[in-house]
Amino acid sequence: MLRPRRLSLAGLALATAAAGLTLLPASAEAAPVSHLPTAAHAPAPAATAPDIDVTKVQAHLTELNAIASRNGGNRRSTGQGYRDSVAYVKGKLQAAGYTVTEQACTSGCASGAGPNLIAEWPHGDTSKVYMFGSHLDSVSAGPGINDNGSGSATLLEVALKLAQNDPSMAARVRFGWWTDEEQGLNGSDFYVRSLTSAQRSAIKAYYNFDMVASPNGGYFINHITSSAAAPMKAYWDSLNLQPEENTEGAGRSDDYSFENYGIPTSGYAMGASAVKTSAQAAKWGGTAGAAYDRCYHSSCDTTSNINAAGLNRSADGVAYTLWKQAVSDTVPANDFSVSVNPATGSADPGTTLTATVSTATTSGSAQTVNLSATGAPAGVTASFSPASVTSGASSTITVSVGSSVPPGTYPLTITGTGTGTHSVSYTLTVKGAGGCTPSQVISNGGFESGTAPWTGDTGAIGTFSGQSAHSGSRYAWLAGYGYAATDSVGQTVVVPAGCTKATLRYWLHIDTAESGTTVYDTFQVKVNATAKQTYSNVDAATGYTERTLDLSQYVGQQVTLTLTATEDSGLQTSFVVDDATLTTG
Repeated sequence: MLRPRRLSLAGLALATAAAGLTLLPASAEAAPVSHLPTAAHAPAPAATAPDIDVTKVQAHLTELNAIASRNGGNRRSTGQGYRDSVAYVKGKLQAAGYTVTEQACTSGCASGAGPNLIAEWPHGDTSKVYMFGSHLDSVSAGPGINDNGSGSATLLEVALKLAQNDPSMAARVRFGWWTDEEQGLNGSDFYVRSLTSAQRSAIKAYYNFDMVASPNGGYFINHITSSAAAPMKAYWDSLNLQPEENTEGAGRSDDYSFENYGIPTSGYAMGASAVKTSAQAAKWGGTAGAAYDRCYHSSCDTTSNINAAGLNRSADGVAYTLWKQAVSDTVPANDFSVSVNPATGSADPGTTLTATVSTATTSGSAQTVNLSATGAPAGVTASFSPASVTSGASSTITVSVGSSVPPGTYPLTITGTGTGTHSVSYTLTVKGAGGCTPSQVISNGGFESGTAPWTGDTGAIGTFSGQSAHSGSRYAWLAGYGYAATDSVGQTVVVPAGCTKATLRYWLHIDTAESGTTVYDTFQVKVNATAKQTYSNVDAATGYTERTLDLSQYVGQQVTLTLTATEDSGLQTSFVVDDATLTTG
């Protein structure tokens, strides 16, 4: 926590003056009950925000401390302790149903820094996002349990509670665990820079939590008078804690990265190396004239350096704020959607073809959806396996073309029936003798439409400083770290039957710091996990080169295409991919 203030980006105004977070004194220095005011009134219910069990937050802190102990006593961003911390948090979130992404910091971070970890609860209005963040790295001097295991563990347990309760959502909630904060707010800065202006505009407020369990701490709120801070202040006011503005942390933690782009911010903090005043000690207890955290940036910042009472109040205030901002007070009607992939298919008379019919719960609770198809010509039948699904699940449609069906194009309508009905179109082409309908089956091959349907390390997809697109503005930048790493992106496609030729084409730019003719870093195109094409640092060249791969042997099959870059522990090699197509003819 509390890096030196960065300069604002040119032309960008700060959202509001930076402010911090705070908590109660540690148990060893806890204020007598008489020092803490009793609650005057509770704030208005935030869609029944839950109580966060502080013992569960402390269990996460115990694991982070153990991770540091196994890795040289720290969780610095460039070390294995940080990567193990990412793995721990990621595993919990994935098991709870979050959409989780590791975002490699490809510019501005310390060499060898691990990734940001981004988790989104996949419900609510995507045009209105509330983001909650904390830095996950520590300094090299210690395990960083207050700074900033406390913020990271608090957010993890709040995220798990949200998943467990699964309330109706009025807005999206996104969590960020940042890399390389202790080296200059680098991970959060990279994240905000990587967003488009539309994506930044969708973030209605960012809440930062850095040191929320300081032993001799106070109660501080970033931008305490701002509208973003209102629910945070309302919760602590309900406990008569009389919070103050976080002047010590202004501009020195990850909220500053968001402020530089005009995104409203707030958050809680307990304080770092600044000294508690006599007035604060009288109000909150603790020791006047002593630092809020005597173990700040030191080896003694362990689980014994945690103020459980303050940690509890912070965690409950975070949950209150999340529920107030993003959870709906009303229960939406149950509804669902239906889609089909691929949406077209070609077949000779006397053959069959398949497609995947997917459903999703768009509001309310999941429901049973019965599937049917209409519009098929005589001699064509469509069946589903299974014929009914729970919204969120998929079914396989099999279209059988009789031997006497004349050539032509036939639109079919696939309908899902539940509390309502939703339909999607599927186009069947019946070919005559020797007929072939050329098609292109890779979706979003230019990476311009977000990341879907690509899967894997989708944080490699976007627009980044240091590389450029072949066309448009986005691309997939695989590897390029300068340390041992593997990046993969892929998607599953159906190569239509009927045509004799299928060709994969893509544009590849390779730049490297390696020299000579020894292969150190590789890029492979894999089909169903089998490598079909390999390039390396030896193939580096200026600009993009079009590459092709004959996939005719897969005509009529569903295949998974994967683009994988593997880098050794030496110098960097970047493999940048754009404009991928798979055409039949």
